[in-house]
Amino acid sequence: MAMTADVCQALERALALQGGPSSDFDLNPDVQLHEGRKLRPASVLIALEESPSGFDVLLTKRTSHLKHHPGQISFPGGKLEPDDATPEICALREAEEEIGLPRDAVRVMGRLPDHETVTGFQVTPVVGRITTAFAPVPELGEVAEIFRVPFSFLVDPSNFRVEARRWRGQRRQYFVVPWGPYYIWGATARMLHSLAERYHP
Repeated sequence: MAMTADVCQALERALALQGGPSSDFDLNPDVQLHEGRKLRPASVLIALEESPSGFDVLLTKRTSHLKHHPGQISFPGGKLEPDDATPEICALREAEEEIGLPRDAVRVMGRLPDHETVTGFQVTPVVGRITTAFAPVPELGEVAEIFRVPFSFLVDPSNFRVEARRWRGQRRQYFVVPWGPYYIWGATARMLHSLAERYHP
């Protein structure tokens, strides 16, 4: 229990740090972003679940037919709806809908800085600790699979690398943090990298 308490204290310190927003364009300084662009607000939940090794982070593999980021690895989350008063409410609602995580089973610990995606969303990453055991249930319309990755792996900067591919006729660089058969990249990896930069056990 002392180990999990130490992790929570270090995480709370990391979330309390000030910092500017991140984006999918961070590693591509030549990309010119339109000053008047309108971003759609969204929120994701970085959910920590206690495990024998400390904590795991819950991630999903999106179904292949979705309009945005099909087949990619992501956190539970989505766009803010009119009834979502805060990003936290949105993240908890989406997690309940996508993976069956009850809203009252999560203690929200804080936020990371907002992240802008190539698809025009301004995403608020909400970090929370799961306080009650639950059986994940994927919402089959959006989630193909739910899996766990050790938190200690995801906050180790040495596990991240930079890769590149062609996107809209340009070479685009991005972070990746592969785990077994799962290729975690793009916005999800960038938000995790932001956390890894801040987290000091």
